[in-house]
Amino acid sequence: MSDAFVADAPPRASGPGLPLGQRYRARDHYVVGREKIREFARAVQDHHPVHWSEDAGADYGHGGLIAPLTFFSVPGFLAQAEMFESVLTGYDLSQIMQTDQVIRYLRPIRHGDSLFFEVRLDSFRRAFGGDLMGFTTVVTDGDGEPVIISRTGIVGRTGVDPNLADLGAGVLMHSFRSAESSPARPTPAPVNIGSPPELDGIPTEARSVSLYTRAFDTVSVGDELPSRTVRLTAGDLVNYAGVSGDPNPIHWSGEVAGLAELDSPVAHGMLTIGIGAGFITSWLGDPGAVREYAVRLTSPVHVTGEGARIEYSGKVKAVDPENRTATIALTARHAGRRIFGRATALVRLR
Repeated sequence: MSDAFVADAPPRASGPGLPLGQRYRARDHYVVGREKIREFARAVQDHHPVHWSEDAGADYGHGGLIAPLTFFSVPGFLAQAEMFESVLTGYDLSQIMQTDQVIRYLRPIRHGDSLFFEVRLDSFRRAFGGDLMGFTTVVTDGDGEPVIISRTGIVGRTGVDPNLADLGAGVLMHSFRSAESSPARPTPAPVNIGSPPELDGIPTEARSVSLYTRAFDTVSVGDELPSRTVRLTAGDLVNYAGVSGDPNPIHWSGEVAGLAELDSPVAHGMLTIGIGAGFITSWLGDPGAVREYAVRLTSPVHVTGEGARIEYSGKVKAVDPENRTATIALTARHAGRRIFGRATALVRLR
């Protein structure tokens, strides 16, 4: 990814330096590689063959490997980090926490795709000692066609805690806090990139689902998905941090987690969301048949020296005969607590 964003209009201030409603577009693009898809699938423990075998991807009608549902978060994190570095300055990236994620899929991400990112700050308010922000990210391909529309909520804090700063000198990845170790980046000049897309008016790609997708006639309201228990270790957190490009130390450093008043490192929210996506697609049959996936994070997953176990379960909440779709309600529990609030997936059936 590139070093800066281009902005489409003068900002309307919503807080100190925060341009509510402004959009930012990465100057460069991200090319999806085969091994990166496999690497990410391993990190989220997703063993569906379309993420590992080109032959399987072709057999399912995708023309080759396709990425797991939350793969876009890898270049997406880089895109948001660029925005914080160049415009939303003053935030400590090691203290940013995600609260929710809504993803709308227009088509699967395929190996070889060139992905372009545009990020818009939708909302901002101060609460609970931090800044609550909502972003919309539009991911397009090399032809300018939308691939994914994502809405994300985060909590950020300005400044760096002195204790964390001292400890960070020994544990944080080099250049993690770019302002401390990189030359100042100029704020990009506004440019005209056209009118923003009507996000809710973009139709999902009209395509038939593969024969591997669960049949509509076999699905009824109240059906339960086979439960799955996943174990996470400290090594899983370190691996996901490297694969995703999100090395926030509260996810792998006990010292930093302690300073943040956590009992132990906590799993990345997108890691638990990604594992949940694989749980759904293993039941559905074809990851390419997922239309929307939404999760609100409510409770952290603490990963101790013994690891952590997450129990995933799901139930068919609704069916739509006209569109041959089903809505799945997803539940995830750790140590007897729900780690997801409202979590749903809209899927297309055969």
